[in-house]
Formats: sequence, C-alpha cells, structure tokens
Amino acid sequence: MTSIPFSRRTLLAGAAIAGAMTQIRQAAAQTTDAAKDLKEVLTPVAATDINSLPRVQVQLVDPPFVHEHEQVATGGPKVVEFQMTIQEKKITLDDSGATYWASTFNGTVPGPLMVVHEGDYVELTLINPETNELMHNIDFHSSTGALGGGALTQINPGEKCVLRWKATKPGVFVYHCAPPGMVAWHVVSGMNGAIMVLPRDGLKGRDGEAVTYDKVYYIGEQDFYVPRDEAGNWKEYDTPGESYEDTIAVMRTLIPTHVVFNGAVGALMGDNAMKAKVDETVAFVHSQANRDTRPHLIGGHGDYVWATGKFNNPPERGLETWFIPGGTAGLMVYTFEQPGVYAYVNHNLIEAFELGAAGHVVVEGDWNDDLMTQVLAPSPI
Repeated sequence: MTSIPFSRRTLLAGAAIAGAMTQIRQAAAQTTDAAKDLKEVLTPVAATDINSLPRVQVQLVDPPFVHEHEQVATGGPKVVEFQMTIQEKKITLDDSGATYWASTFNGTVPGPLMVVHEGDYVELTLINPETNELMHNIDFHSSTGALGGGALTQINPGEKCVLRWKATKPGVFVYHCAPPGMVAWHVVSGMNGAIMVLPRDGLKGRDGEAVTYDKVYYIGEQDFYVPRDEAGNWKEYDTPGESYEDTIAVMRTLIPTHVVFNGAVGALMGDNAMKAKVDETVAFVHSQANRDTRPHLIGGHGDYVWATGKFNNPPERGLETWFIPGGTAGLMVYTFEQPGVYAYVNHNLIEAFELGAAGHVVVEGDWNDDLMTQVLAPSPI
C-alpha cells in the first residue's frame, strides 16, 4: 500500500490527526493506483501548444476586493498565472472570545477570487510552507478531471506544486481544499474560495443585452463549529491538530456556532463596509462551500441574478432573495438608486442576526423622494 510521506511537524499535529491517518493513506493509495491505471489505458488528447499562448501574471487581492480584470476579453486565450500560499492561522471570530484554527488560501477566509475568461488556461502555483502542520490540496469545481485538481495537488509542509487546467465552462465556481479523509474539516476551517470564468464577450442578459459592472465585491459565507468546554466557554488550542477531535464532534451536530461573511462577525461592516455610489452598478459574487444560503440586499434587489452562477443559463431579473446551494457560487448585479446603508444578509435571519451572516454596503449620493419619502415623521397619535 502506498502512503503519503508526512513531515515531523505533520506527525506532531496531535493524536486526533492520527485517528484520520488510515483514511488518508487508503484514499491516497487508491488515488495513486487509479492514476497509474489511467496512464496505462488512456491516450492523451492533443493539447494546445501552451508555449504559443501569451502569459499574464495576476496579483491576487484580499476579499471582498477583486484583482483587476477585463469584463470582455481582448485577444485570444491566455495562460493566466496565479500563486497562492497556504496559511494555517488562529483567527478571532467575534468579540465574545471565540477563536478558530483556520486553514486558509493566502491567509484570508474566503481565499481570493480569481477571474479568467472562457478558453483561458489557469496555472496555479500552490505553496504549503514548512511552518504548516498539515497536508493540503485544491479542488476547483470549475475544472475537469483528477478530482478537480485535488488528486494532483496533494502537498505536504515544505512542498509546492503547479497545476494547469483549461477554463471551459463560464460561471462562478467554488474551490476548496479536499485532502483525503479530511475534506469536511478543511472546508469548514475556512479553506475555500471562488473563481469567476467570464464569457469572452462578457456577461449577457436574457435578451442578449450586455451586463457590465463598475465594481465587484466577493463575499464568502463560512460556517464555523467552535467547541465549548463543560462550563460553556469557548475552547482554545495551540495547534490545528489539537482542535481536530473536538471540532469534528461539533461538526457532526450539523449546528454551526457561527455563520459569517469573510471570516468573522462584522467583517464587512464599519470601516470595512463595501462602498458604492448612486447610479453605480455593482456585482456581488457570493459563495458557500458547505451549506445552502439565501442572499438578500435589504433596500435593493437583484437586477440580474445567476443564483447557481453559470453564465450559459440566462439570469433571473429583479429578485428579492436568491438561493445558492451549498458548494456553489452565485453572481448578482445591481445598480444602486438611493444613498444610505444597505444590509447584505443571509435571509435565514437567525443566521444573519444571531450567528453573524451580515454585511453593509454604504452608498453615497442624492436622495430621490420619488422612490421613497417620509410623509410623516414619528409623532404622537
């Protein structure tokens, strides 16, 4: 049986990890054997001459912001180069003292949003620093083959790999870590993000009209499962491995302790609120790698909504709330008509107002009394 080599740091991740090692080794062996069998029976399809394509290096940015990109592609397909470094880090979820050992792509929950065009090649360099404890990989829901890349990107601490795949399906898609035997734990530890594959000629409405945006924000919704001690206090751990067994127990209740946007309660409020102006058209990419969600913009609407995020399907118009299944990313485009503070929430209002799945959009501009006005201020009856 083939097993995955582990560094000393990985083996010291804790006794809890050892309980999952048999599953990991079995899955890794099956993956390796299957790959050998495929090489023996499959004839490779003639590939594009990658060396003849132009290359573009993209510097990823932290959510909710998105790196610069063209909405309509100029020229033919390109090789778009990205680099992400995996970080295992303790994060604070709220002001009650709840902390969590997160596994992250590039240090953020969610990981960065990547943007390419249909027909482009995504070439990702994935780095797992030796300071980490765990093996990681990446599964792109938008890619085709090898468990979404997960079978080709299993890297231990101190290793890196390069994965290239062709973006053949337009839409917004989830990516996440999916190591053998520990998929759920890594996903709910924050190790997920999204990629947007735009049509080469840009987004189109139901009647073929061009749909463009002035700015775009990326909202990653995350469920966390934080263990408590016998007195009901949040438990803390020195390493990710030490938290494993207790966290798994909470996960199996299927009841999250936190449901948040972009890694923490209030992460998209106050100084970190999303910004817009009246008459600006804003695109909101929303992903949830594990649970269903129901985004809603209080005071606004979804002018164009791809709730399941796939641009070969026509968008719905004028929605109040839209449904994004777990493991999916969606896109909403809205032109703001009034100034003020808009609440962007998961319209399971318990999750929004009790568990944290809410953010703000602060919009500047002139008020339009024709759209809304206060005819009578609160006064005695």
